[in-house]
Amino acid sequence: MPGRKIRVDCPVKTRERSGVSRACTTKERLIEAALSLIWECSYRATSVDAICERACVKKGSFYHFFTSKADLAVAALEAQWEQRRPKMEELFAADTPPLERLERYFDHVLEKQAALLRERGRVLGCPLMSIGCEISTQDPAIGAKVCELLARNRAWFEQAVADAAAEGVIRSVDPGATARTLFAFYEGTLAQARIENSLEPIRALKAGALGLLGVDAAAAV
Repeated sequence: MPGRKIRVDCPVKTRERSGVSRACTTKERLIEAALSLIWECSYRATSVDAICERACVKKGSFYHFFTSKADLAVAALEAQWEQRRPKMEELFAADTPPLERLERYFDHVLEKQAALLRERGRVLGCPLMSIGCEISTQDPAIGAKVCELLARNRAWFEQAVADAAAEGVIRSVDPGATARTLFAFYEGTLAQARIENSLEPIRALKAGALGLLGVDAAAAV
């Protein structure tokens, strides 16, 4: 962003100050730095130099692992998915009632976004939608990865909605379409929260989602 200085604190030093002893590899630090900077600022505003500075590595090391910033962005998005997958599997566990899966997930999203607001001073929303809206039409590799990861995320919604319909908890003649609508509402809410830099849209997310499913929030509790 013109005129904005990107914060480039070294993650290695941060870990040393916090007492965390696990050493990150150079590649891991580059991935972490790229995701953090791109999510907080934007893809275009984040240079390779800024990524290397944030990761505390030399520029030559960047090109040892990645052919370009786009190549690193794709790897960073995939890594972020892998990091959050265990939590998603926990929240959407099959032995949890389907509506409870969704409610727990929306509560988790609010907690996560509130933590980011405290840490970085902004509501950051969804990294997939942020980078996807900015660059997917201009970089096919990034666009394809964003679409792939959004589909993986949407699959959790689709299973929960299908199970809810099968159990008669909600009425839906087309659970797949219902889940896609719900997922679009969720992503749109996160985008609104990022634009407004406010948690208020996310606080209303759970009730709004249950309303789309034809469930009264009070009754669901």
